[in-house]
Amino acid sequence: MSKRTEQLTELLAPVVEDLGFVLWGVEYIQGRGAVLRVFIDHADGISVDDCAAVSHEVSGVLDVEDPIPGEFNLEVSSPGMDRPMFDITQYVDYIGEDVQLKLLAPVSGKRKMTAAIVAVDGDTLVVELDGETLRVPYSQVDRARLQPRFN
Repeated sequence: MSKRTEQLTELLAPVVEDLGFVLWGVEYIQGRGAVLRVFIDHADGISVDDCAAVSHEVSGVLDVEDPIPGEFNLEVSSPGMDRPMFDITQYVDYIGEDVQLKLLAPVSGKRKMTAAIVAVDGDTLVVELDGETLRVPYSQVDRARLQPRFN
């Protein structure tokens, strides 16, 4: 997680939580047409009205604090079924599910894989790929997204 993303998460988490939601994660994409994506979650799901309420409050905080120079688009949404993963603690609730990983350095010769989440062991993600158990240091995870199964 970049320093800016960490700062935005720290700034926005209390706002989102005060509205009764969980801040699932924050993505900031720089450049022309910059985008700040705020993912919110709730045990009862997320509605369009929920996103609008959070967007309104987050916009106010961003206007006052001004943590991002220049113009950007704010997007507030549910993380969805194929949710991006932002923190190692989020994996615990999805043990047994598949996750698509993009790694900074190869593990067992692979930088990209879809594997089943077996466990979280401190700062290590334990996954199973083709019958082999792999220990992936979380510091090596560049991107991760749940891969829902449809039976």
